[in-house]
Amino acid sequence: MNAPVKIETTLKDWETDQEVRWCPGCGDYAILKAVQRTLPQLGCDPANTVFISGIGCSSRFPYYIESYGFHTIHGRAPAFATGAKLANPDLDIWLVTGDGDGLSIGGNHLMHVLRRNVNMQIMLFNNEIYGLTKGQYSPTSREGTRSPTSPIGSVDHPANPCAFALGSGARFVGRGIDVSKNLPDVLKAAHAHQGAAFVEIFQNCIVYNKDVFDAFAAPKGAEGQQLWLADGEPMLFDKGEKGLAFDAENLHFTVVDVVDGDWQAAGVRVHNVKNRVMAHLLAELPFGEFPMPLGVLYDDPAPTYESAVIAEREASVSGKEANLAKLLGKGQTWTVSGTAHDPV
Repeated sequence: MNAPVKIETTLKDWETDQEVRWCPGCGDYAILKAVQRTLPQLGCDPANTVFISGIGCSSRFPYYIESYGFHTIHGRAPAFATGAKLANPDLDIWLVTGDGDGLSIGGNHLMHVLRRNVNMQIMLFNNEIYGLTKGQYSPTSREGTRSPTSPIGSVDHPANPCAFALGSGARFVGRGIDVSKNLPDVLKAAHAHQGAAFVEIFQNCIVYNKDVFDAFAAPKGAEGQQLWLADGEPMLFDKGEKGLAFDAENLHFTVVDVVDGDWQAAGVRVHNVKNRVMAHLLAELPFGEFPMPLGVLYDDPAPTYESAVIAEREASVSGKEANLAKLLGKGQTWTVSGTAHDPV
């Protein structure tokens, strides 16, 4: 595999001539612009970039990025992306999915691309609803969600995308918000990671699940409920006046007050992106009692799937001669004479 060559582009270079067709006010617009602004900063080459999606509102993404793209079938985008990466390991692959596409019919495929650690960026747009098919409850919908398929309220316990990713063996797990100015930083960290980089993005569905994330994602007034994690930095939130401490005896986080900026005296924990146990605890923190952990929860690279496949292929042919005739003549052979009408 060759190191990618960085080139200079602008946001306009990543825009297509296609009409962007999401509902007015949909959070997907903000995510699209965040990605289009981030790609030039990463030095990405449109000729070497592929956006691959499944089915759903989020999966229209490849139409709106001026690069190669593949709008595949429901839940199977990870399988297509894996095949593309194995066929051409130098490709820069971005997988786009949603909470329904990725965690329902596609949950099995998503699990395998994560456990195999195929080198790509995986963006899961979580709006806690099926938007494209008119508002049915999804795997991430909260208990009590009213929808056409749960008219008196869903009784399903929702899936946690980041916990799912960690449980599947993901080596990079991040979280962002569609309209947050910090989303590009999470995407940059995901792109820098060598391996499957999973990013959950809270996305507002303006029609079927409007403002469901407002308690921590509203553009104004919710900042105090956001815990933006940074490696080597204390876990502070609410303007630095509160933080997370760790109760080592009972193995859980607690919220503590920080007086005069002295977070050390308050026992605030310092974030370590390589600590997998802490990443699990952060991913599972119940919102309300705790702030919403955002940013990079976990980042600990490991050998990638495609590099292992390439090494295996090279080892299997090393020192061997490519001789088809010899291969065909190897082992048991026999000669057939006569014809079908006049067999011997």
